[in-house]
Amino acid sequence: MNEATRRLYLEYNNPAPRNRTLFLTEADRSRYTDLPTLAEIRMDQPFLALLDRVYHGDCVEGMSLLPDETIDLVFADPPYNIGKDYGNNHKRLSDQEYREWSDRWIREAVRLLKPTGSIYVCSDWRYSGMIQALLDSHCIVKNRITWRREKGRGSKRNWKNNMEDIWFAVKSENYVFNVEEVKVKKQVLAPYRENGEPKDWVEENGERYRYTHPANIWIDTVVPFWSMPENTPHPTQKPEMVVERVIKASSSPGDVVLDPFMGSGTTAVVASRLGRRFIGFEINKEYVRLSAKRLDRTQRGLL
Repeated sequence: MNEATRRLYLEYNNPAPRNRTLFLTEADRSRYTDLPTLAEIRMDQPFLALLDRVYHGDCVEGMSLLPDETIDLVFADPPYNIGKDYGNNHKRLSDQEYREWSDRWIREAVRLLKPTGSIYVCSDWRYSGMIQALLDSHCIVKNRITWRREKGRGSKRNWKNNMEDIWFAVKSENYVFNVEEVKVKKQVLAPYRENGEPKDWVEENGERYRYTHPANIWIDTVVPFWSMPENTPHPTQKPEMVVERVIKASSSPGDVVLDPFMGSGTTAVVASRLGRRFIGFEINKEYVRLSAKRLDRTQRGLL
């Protein structure tokens, strides 16, 4: 039993009183045995019949089985190639190998995007520039979002890394961006009036505020931790609030969201809750089961 497995075993069998982490039980493993596989994706079946599933298998192969321009939004959180195996069989590659692999999956993802579609790709500082360059070679890069990831230990000989990037790119300039869905409530410090009336701000119960356009630095994000119901044993789980903001901005109800690296199912859960369709791929069978469990709980109103 390696150290990570031992730690998860102890957490599951000896949880803290307020630990709300969602683990898989043996009953879950028995229940979620009939997992969707890539063999079920056939070109002769309607695309809509493939949706709302997380398929167990490699994403490059899985995406290659899907028809062109059928996806409205891609949210991708690929392995960061930092030498840690998080159960996705992705060992440390050379820089050239990692670039070639990244180019393959990005090329497939962009092929699947509709002309109005967008793609968001998560990255840490080590390969952020490479991701930008690859996206720029296949589509139009619009922005870099930097979000606060306040988790992990510090370093005695370096600055603590508490940020990650998300690159935002589009298939064409005719892309969807629902800015009203993601405006931010901001306190008004110097209220301006016109003819005695508030100009571009509101006062309620003594509070003065306005809704402003969203910025590309997100400091209100919280990485899931053990007392949050969305938390799972997945070591690199993204916050639901990050994925929700992306889905609200760059898709509409009924649109199709693709996550090539579904992990523990965050994108599927958020898309389902927001009235979007989804499709995803995940190479780790345990995480596919965890996605199925989270989706079941979401649909029953438990998350």
